[in-house]
Amino acid sequence: MAKRVVDVLVPVALDQLYSYRVPAGLEVAPGDIVRVRLAAREVTAAVWAENPAPRPGLDNRLRDIEAKLDVPPLREELRRFIDWLAGYTLAPRGMVLRMALRMADHLGPERERIGVRLAGPKPQRMTPARARALALLADGLTRGKREAAEEAGVSVGVIDGLVDEGTLETLVLPPAPVALPPDPAHRPADFAPAQAEAARALRDMVAEDRYAVTLLDGVTGSGKTQVYFEAVAETLRKGRQALILMPEIALTGQFLDRFAERFGVRPAEWHSEISPRKRARAWAAVAAGEVAVVAGARSALFLPYRDLGLIVVDEEHDPAYKQEDGVRYHARDMAVVRARIAGIPAVLASATPSVETEVNARRKRYRRIALPERFGGQHEPGIEAIDLRREGPPRGRFVAPRLAGAVQVALERGEQALFFLNRRGYAPLTLCRACGHRFNCPNCDAWLVDHRFRRQLVCHHCGFAMPPPPACPKCQAVDSFVACGPGVERLEEEVAELFPGRRIMVMSSDVITTIERMREEFKAIAAGAVDIVIGTQLVAKGHHFPKLNLVGIVDADLGLGSGDPRAAERSFQLLHQVVGRAGREAGHGHGYLQTHQPEHPVIRALVAQDREAFYDSEIAARERTGYPPFGRLASLLVSAKDKHAAEGYARRLVALARHDEAVRILGPAEAPLAMVRGRHRFRLLVKSPRGYDLSDYMRAWLAAAPKPKGDLRLDVDIDPYGFL
Repeated sequence: MAKRVVDVLVPVALDQLYSYRVPAGLEVAPGDIVRVRLAAREVTAAVWAENPAPRPGLDNRLRDIEAKLDVPPLREELRRFIDWLAGYTLAPRGMVLRMALRMADHLGPERERIGVRLAGPKPQRMTPARARALALLADGLTRGKREAAEEAGVSVGVIDGLVDEGTLETLVLPPAPVALPPDPAHRPADFAPAQAEAARALRDMVAEDRYAVTLLDGVTGSGKTQVYFEAVAETLRKGRQALILMPEIALTGQFLDRFAERFGVRPAEWHSEISPRKRARAWAAVAAGEVAVVAGARSALFLPYRDLGLIVVDEEHDPAYKQEDGVRYHARDMAVVRARIAGIPAVLASATPSVETEVNARRKRYRRIALPERFGGQHEPGIEAIDLRREGPPRGRFVAPRLAGAVQVALERGEQALFFLNRRGYAPLTLCRACGHRFNCPNCDAWLVDHRFRRQLVCHHCGFAMPPPPACPKCQAVDSFVACGPGVERLEEEVAELFPGRRIMVMSSDVITTIERMREEFKAIAAGAVDIVIGTQLVAKGHHFPKLNLVGIVDADLGLGSGDPRAAERSFQLLHQVVGRAGREAGHGHGYLQTHQPEHPVIRALVAQDREAFYDSEIAARERTGYPPFGRLASLLVSAKDKHAAEGYARRLVALARHDEAVRILGPAEAPLAMVRGRHRFRLLVKSPRGYDLSDYMRAWLAAAPKPKGDLRLDVDIDPYGFL
């Protein structure tokens, strides 16, 4: 009798399914997680489909499934999502599955937790340490062995000694839950009428139990988080799971505490700094339905929810939702896709929606719920432009006198001030004043950034670093180096001179290297332990600082001069969000934009607080030029260590492209960053109308193209967001 055969998807960079025999006595079904042999190694994979008619002659060559893991299967909804995403992005299905099985190697039986409790007579030999341990355990309660030792202030060896003497007994404790169940009735917010109406609309949307996308469009400080918590609460009342996606740097203790204040407990977390074992436990708990709410970064979208009922995408405009390596996808867009496949509602929340989302709301594809006023009656901050052409700072300085004066007044009132400069390090360029030599990265087409905190010149693209040399490598001049332009480290020096004795904190990814450290620093700012904050985009993500009433944008022009089609949108969103940190609780907030281009549409819209004018202008420009969301884009990036090989392959690709009147191919041309990590880069950009199946065109084109050989590499990005 022929053995049953199933097709298995393996999490490797291949798009095909592999057929395996099912051993006698093993029951498997599509979605089950199994262990199989692939070449010489054993891997975790997923059963994808039945194979009732395997190719003749293959039976003797097929391998058996090694084992079935005792974890919940991947539901059909998630498998359909993986298939759809792979087809749309042209990524191998195996690599998309890999994101869903990210913790597969750590899955398995839970480690036993050993507890101790008082059970026998006192030990023959009593020491102060033993006495402390016995005093703690005298209540008869069971405690984990390590927890008991820490609470009593003794070593684990002391606890073990008491166990050996029979004074304490050990027992196996049940596994600690990944997250306690949140209570939807714990502490509902006391809403103003506008927030209450928005919350009711979201609860009604969840109650309808069908696919729908809602844009929660509220000004900074309008209570968007508390409002969408009511959609989460309604999902919990229905006994279903909710996912809250947010940029990783927005996953702060402040947000988790807000959640706990509303629901009594914190949600399960999912981000890059959770240990592999803890992630595996969270993965299994989500799949088993033991976790009700997950708050996570973009990869949380691929968790195997048992009964997902709602997806919230907070700060939906944030560029961090775009994954730029491996499987290239945009988590906001894919969240909408997963909601559609699962037949559930999705909420997109933002004070500055992406142009794509704004157009969908204007064209009624998405419902818009507006919160036009701040919670608690606070006013939005006023914004002024400081024209650096007329009232700039002294030579060699970067803070204009008007901004410095406003900060001094705020500090004298006992308020906090924020200087925003989205540039890490001390200076973006170091050159020799004797000969003009500039320090370039040897591996990239980029300058080395001066990092004085670390005493290194660093490339922000490949990580190359070197100490500043004692003399110029070109002319041998000594003490001739000059820093050009400001970074946050240089700005800190100037601010310390302008405001002596003030407590200053720099918020930059060079300084804040872990999520826990970031949470501690934000907590200190919120508690008023800091007078002046100097920050990069780390400070722009929905944080609430009660005493912060003044924001100074040191270089408002920084993002406006690039050739990126989204440059204006990104600058508007970032600057609007940063200024929105001011005046959220008491007093009146104010923002200052230092600029050489006060007439630029982005600056004018910010100063006039005319968001609609900006969107009208940007949407009209996109529609006129056929850029998203009115057209579709795909990027092909060819790279190699040999420049001619990269350019030659890119030109062969263009020659092989099928002619189609609806498709326009631009390039190949050297990428703006022509070399990264020693690899020369050539870019092609493909444009098509919005309704055209560009993924299908690209798939057919690449299938006919020669496969890259040697060190040639081809990276394909459907709906690109970066153009460097």
